[in-house]
Amino acid sequence: MLAMKQTLLILCSILLIISCTENNTEEALQEKVYEWETVDSLDLEFLGNPMLTAVSSEGNKLVFFDSPSKKIITADAKGKIIHTFSKLEDTPDAYGFMLESPGFYGENQVAVYGMNGLFIFDFDGTMQKKIPHPESLSGAGTMNFIGKSIETVMLNGQDYLIPTSVRPRSSFPGQQEFYDTYRALELVDVKAKSMTEMIPFEEGSHFKNGKGYIQSDYSPAYEAKDGRLYFVHGGDPQLYVYSLSPEGAILDTTIQLDIPEFLLPEGKDRAEFQEGHVEIRGGSASVRNIHILDSLLLLNYYSGTDPLKSQEASALWQAGKEEEAREMFQKIEEETAKGTLIYGLSDLSFLGNIGPPDKTGGGTYASGGGYAWFQKIPDPDIEEDFLRVYKMKLTER
Repeated sequence: MLAMKQTLLILCSILLIISCTENNTEEALQEKVYEWETVDSLDLEFLGNPMLTAVSSEGNKLVFFDSPSKKIITADAKGKIIHTFSKLEDTPDAYGFMLESPGFYGENQVAVYGMNGLFIFDFDGTMQKKIPHPESLSGAGTMNFIGKSIETVMLNGQDYLIPTSVRPRSSFPGQQEFYDTYRALELVDVKAKSMTEMIPFEEGSHFKNGKGYIQSDYSPAYEAKDGRLYFVHGGDPQLYVYSLSPEGAILDTTIQLDIPEFLLPEGKDRAEFQEGHVEIRGGSASVRNIHILDSLLLLNYYSGTDPLKSQEASALWQAGKEEEAREMFQKIEEETAKGTLIYGLSDLSFLGNIGPPDKTGGGTYASGGGYAWFQKIPDPDIEEDFLRVYKMKLTER
């Protein structure tokens, strides 16, 4: 009898230990809960439709681009305008059709990537350097998002610029050669005025499955810091981490991303593609930008709109039913999942998923100085002559 009691006691102890272990494991696997906290805000007083494109690494200067006037605007962290300039004329310092939104080169210069090459200006618009494209361009498309611009990384004590690659490479998305030779980015040595193409479709990429894809399907999202490049091919939910050097990039790590309601690009028959034709779909699912805030790696995603619903809304618009179409487009946008995946920068551990803050319309955002910078969507019922920007940080509940 005593032996049976001792056996039961041991079994109960084992069950208790197992139960505690399972609970601890479950707690360890639970996501952390984060929230966006507004630290400050600024008002940029400018008539037009300015879009925040970049924040300096120190967080004390911002760059905006106003599409109607084509003006590049620099401002301080209070919203006071430092300088504005545009390059519309047919002059040697005109960058042409803008391929990527303007970003910072250092703290006191602006880098602009256009059809005529990569240009570096001081804040009043005086050209400091021009770097031509490695290949002549016949045509290109662009997708502009708040806070997404040309990037900078320091390698061996020297600043390098990283824009998207727009080389035609004598191919187009209807050919296998395009997917074999595609490179997403250029590593630009400003001093040497040279560009090194890098970042292919790696083995296992969604875009190497034999179908054809449009530019918005694979438009890159990336961030570089301390000799590391964090990269996603737009609609392919895989995070690639590369080691960077002046010679290029070497793949270190690949992480499969679990994004809520993410609609993988289906692709289409390659015979449907025409050489010289560029197609962009605004509702494509993608990781649209990547940011680093202190010890956190943030992947800003948009899960994509249902193509059939979007076609239905477009048909209403073409039929002259504009009000119905607007309401349907708005409903589709509201139903589309969007937010930010949060990873630990040191070990790439998944920490959580957070939705966009209120009043920002679920749009993308900029980063700089350890903060995220969101644009407030304008009030449709109030005519405003300024743009409000919220300076925010992530806090753990």
